[in-house]
Amino acid sequence: RMAAAPPSYCFVAFPPCSKDGLVVFGKNSARPRDEVQEVVYFPAAAHDPGSKVECTYIEIEQVRKTHAVVLSRPSWLWGAEMGANEHGVCVANEAVITREPASESEALLGMDLVRLGLERGATAKEALDVIVALLEEHGQGGNYYEDGSSCHTFQSAFLIVDRNEAWILETSGKYWAAEKITEGVKCICNQLSLTTKIDAEHPELRNYVRSQGWWNGDSDFNFSEVFSLADDHLACCSGKESLEKQGGDVSAQAMIDVLRDKDSGVCVDSESFLTTASIVSVLPQDPSFPCVHYFTGTPDPSRSIFKPFIFVDDVKLVPKVQSPSFGNDDPAKKIPRFQEKPDRRHELYKAHEWARSVLENDQDKGQKLMRIMLDLEKQGLEAMEDILTRTEVLDPAEVVDLFYDCVDTELKFFK
Repeated sequence: RMAAAPPSYCFVAFPPCSKDGLVVFGKNSARPRDEVQEVVYFPAAAHDPGSKVECTYIEIEQVRKTHAVVLSRPSWLWGAEMGANEHGVCVANEAVITREPASESEALLGMDLVRLGLERGATAKEALDVIVALLEEHGQGGNYYEDGSSCHTFQSAFLIVDRNEAWILETSGKYWAAEKITEGVKCICNQLSLTTKIDAEHPELRNYVRSQGWWNGDSDFNFSEVFSLADDHLACCSGKESLEKQGGDVSAQAMIDVLRDKDSGVCVDSESFLTTASIVSVLPQDPSFPCVHYFTGTPDPSRSIFKPFIFVDDVKLVPKVQSPSFGNDDPAKKIPRFQEKPDRRHELYKAHEWARSVLENDQDKGQKLMRIMLDLEKQGLEAMEDILTRTEVLDPAEVVDLFYDCVDTELKFFK
């Protein structure tokens, strides 16, 4: 069993730390090195009363209406590591270890809760309420990895953000606490971070920890101290200082730079784990401007291109960043699970493997390729900056195939 939780990093920056009235959100998703992440879009939908939705391991009641979502997800599971919905809500999760062993019984995964929160919550607080209600009803548990030989289980933490506020939600089993953030820079990683500032919590939380003998009720209630193993709840976030140093200038580019930083450990490339995908979202506090969500869809952000996506009706689907579907024959859906591992690489992932081998093995060609990639990314960032600063309202036709075109251009370069 991989004892350590994968070292993902999630960030949010609010004005006055961020530029021009923008909320900036980012995540590096650290996962097993060979896992493929895809970027998928699901339109808003209406559902019949009584219908069910099949999550990664269990089926639950569906709601009458789900919001449009764009997700970056390990392609074997139903949920997501991170994503956004049409209302400007972004959610990302962290696997965490607490003093309470995570359940191996199949229930909702932290990743399922990310998607469920996005599909059902039109604000950050609504998404939080959705997640904790589902946690209470169904619990969390099951294998976090596509691994038939052993079960890797974790508790979950979430960063839930909209145009006005963010919530850090940390859980252990069905118990939880949350802190509301409206200014400054915040980072969460694979350790508990909530201390005594708790703005919402499970109604039985304090009674429960008292009954376990973890807290005597006399001292201040400190969530991380009560639930962490030993001292691993100390400051974990090296990227936070880099963002704070920007002094009021945190932009999409600044967030991308932090996610690319290998020296700080934010960009993970270790024996067990790799940053297999990344997201940066820019949420203007003025609702007349669109939110922009940048996805890599490929591993290692320091060698990937962040490509913009904007929600509009009839947005063009991008099959080239979607993994092949195996339907009911998928080894992730059969019991016993994961008896074999199919090839889940999508077209962009395969092309990007070539690019990575050039960057690793041919210095001259690699530098040239990297310049072209960064130039391509810069064009996208500048075009989005233009959209976020102009006065006239965005014409949806202008961005309906935005993400599609960016992926297409990237593929052409690699070929």
